[in-house]
Amino acid sequence: MIFSKEFVFQVVLHALVFVFYSFDRRNQPHIAVFQLVFFLNYAIATLFVSYYLLPHFYYKKRYLHFFAYLVVVIIVVMLMEEFVLEQIYFPDSRGQRFYGFYTLVDVLPVITILSGFKFAWDALGKQREVDELKAAVKESELQFLKSQINPHFLFNNLNNLYSYAVTNSAKTPVFILELSSVLRYMLYECKEEFVSLTKEIKQLENFTRLNELQIEERGEVNFKAPAVREHFQIAPLILIVFIENAFKHSQASQSEDISIDILVTLSEEEGRLDFYCSNNFR
Repeated sequence: MIFSKEFVFQVVLHALVFVFYSFDRRNQPHIAVFQLVFFLNYAIATLFVSYYLLPHFYYKKRYLHFFAYLVVVIIVVMLMEEFVLEQIYFPDSRGQRFYGFYTLVDVLPVITILSGFKFAWDALGKQREVDELKAAVKESELQFLKSQINPHFLFNNLNNLYSYAVTNSAKTPVFILELSSVLRYMLYECKEEFVSLTKEIKQLENFTRLNELQIEERGEVNFKAPAVREHFQIAPLILIVFIENAFKHSQASQSEDISIDILVTLSEEEGRLDFYCSNNFR
């Protein structure tokens, strides 16, 4: 991009400020050359303040140096106007006297406005960087959570698969099929920030059936979920933790009469998803 957004912003800003401070419809309905030259003097000083003093001193919290150099810049601009520009364009009137206070009144507002907008532009840029950093941290936390879920889930189920294989259980093929479905989703289909709610519910159902095989005859599992539209989305793997904990606590105690209820309801009008998971055992 040849012209950056900031360059275009600065050009438009300088043009607007120049017109506002130079155009006098009543006394001088046209813009004179001297006004452009005087404003160019202010603009050069402003560029120095905005692109040198601000990043090298103010943003680095060297406030004393910043304001000292700022005072020097303003004095240089005033001297340039009084002893050079006014001598060229108004040698017989304004060039005869030193109008220090009135010159300061002309110089200070222009530099303040132009530099102030540059400061605001930089502040917005910093805020965008902070927002992007927060999003990156949030994404890294989610990826870290996924990296914890996948190995934990895999090792537990490999141990269960080993037990089925040793005992030549008839559930081994079914277990392998359900395990492959769950792993496929975890490894390949949930890399995005959001996934289809339909796929997520299907994943919960597969995960439930996989764990239901381990309960065998010691209880029952009730899984109920609505048929939802494809356009509903949800962050992946945020509900599976609750189901995993329900099964883990039930199986850890080798309990009898296990009853696990999982209910997912969706209110399309309110856009609310309700999730209910409970385990009862004796």
